Amino acid sequence: GDKIIYETEAKGFNPGLIVLLVIGGLLITFLVGNYILYSYAQKTLPPRKKKPVSKKKMKRERLKQGVSAPGE
Repeated sequence: GDKIIYETEAKGFNPGLIVLLVIGGLLITFLVGNYILYSYAQKTLPPRKKKPVSKKKMKRERLKQGVSAPGE
């Protein structure tokens, strides 16, 4: 029975390790994806030189889109 345990240990397929790898991979892909999207958006969108939008306007825009403004 000892042989089987030794073999699985040698291969290193530890469930905890796999979970860590999966979570790490997801985190990395998420961060990289966000970075790519961000840089892509920065290139394609024209730089905004508008005045900062007032909170009332923000609320109105959100209500138009059907999203309730925070704090309501």
